[in-house]
Amino acid sequence: MTNANDTDKLRSITNLIIDMDGVLYRGDEPIAGARKFFAFLRERPIGFILATNNSTLTAQQYVDKLARMGMEVALSEILTSSQATAMYLETLAPPGTKVYVIGEEGLETAVLETGYIISGDDAEFVVVGMDRRLTYEKLKVAALLIRGGARFIGSNPDTTLPTEEGFIPGNGATLAALEASTGVAPTIIGKPECIIFELALAKMGSSKEDTAVIGDRLDTDVLGGYNAGLTTILVLSGATTRQDMDSAPVKPDLIFEDIRHLHEAWLQL
Repeated sequence: MTNANDTDKLRSITNLIIDMDGVLYRGDEPIAGARKFFAFLRERPIGFILATNNSTLTAQQYVDKLARMGMEVALSEILTSSQATAMYLETLAPPGTKVYVIGEEGLETAVLETGYIISGDDAEFVVVGMDRRLTYEKLKVAALLIRGGARFIGSNPDTTLPTEEGFIPGNGATLAALEASTGVAPTIIGKPECIIFELALAKMGSSKEDTAVIGDRLDTDVLGGYNAGLTTILVLSGATTRQDMDSAPVKPDLIFEDIRHLHEAWLQL
């Protein structure tokens, strides 16, 4: 089901910023129609960036994950919040600058590959992503650095992470702990902030007018796309239900049950 009156908006779209979890797959299972949608994008052609707030995996790990599900994408078509954070750092400081990282392989790899030194000694930046090995010692080091003047950057603001066990604390919970103990709010890179969308647009060489975002969350994908001036497309195959729309402060331009229904509507134009 879509907002039928708005379907014509798809005619002007030549580039997409696509969320992954809940849009293309759930866990390790592809969502129906995802593989055919990629074939459609290649055939048109419609440019795309797969953008995720998840900072734990590297871009190559996402390429490999998608390949296992039959979706072939290039490394250049992935943009994680870790990569976006490292790209943002490049606008602030030269390679060789010391950065203290709380995070997993995805964030550590992105920071190192950009030429920064990961260190807790006199670091000029504190960069925080999801870390399932979080300790009090890591929080202590980060808090002292931030209080000493280090810039505080968060890869993404997600307060929870959905798992098979239920919702567990996400990176936003760690950021909240550091903000509470330092009085300093972080600069957020991931959705719904505009930074990651602007980086994706630059990576594709596209404009706001010809780009849409496809996502499954109102509070990150849709709100972020709206803030960035993009056409917003919500699919109901992930975190959002139609009932959630009632209280949403920002409504998507288009709503589809899943990626297959979006593909079918696009073909009819």
